[in-house]
Amino acid sequence: MRTIAQRLLFVLLLVAMIGSVGLAQSTDPTQSNQGAGQDVNNAGHSTKQATKKTARKVKRGTKKGTHKASKKTREGASKMEDKTQTPPSRPQRVGIAFQACGPRGL
Repeated sequence: MRTIAQRLLFVLLLVAMIGSVGLAQSTDPTQSNQGAGQDVNNAGHSTKQATKKTARKVKRGTKKGTHKASKKTREGASKMEDKTQTPPSRPQRVGIAFQACGPRGL
């Protein structure tokens, strides 16, 4: 069981913390308006930088993908070319042709 002093200390600390938050906020209207304008300016600048960075990454990724696809296409074409080459033709026999002369082959 907590003592009364502990409870009282807890309540006083809680009130002090809540009060300090209220005092920390600025009540000057001109300062808050300038701050809002600067915040919008900073947000616009950040958006611009993020857009540029994204565009660079997209360009690089597209270029990289295109080059990789091109390389694979060349490799595949080379393999197909090797497979589809006609084998060297056999030398033709020059000389007597076989004739069908019957069962004995005169």
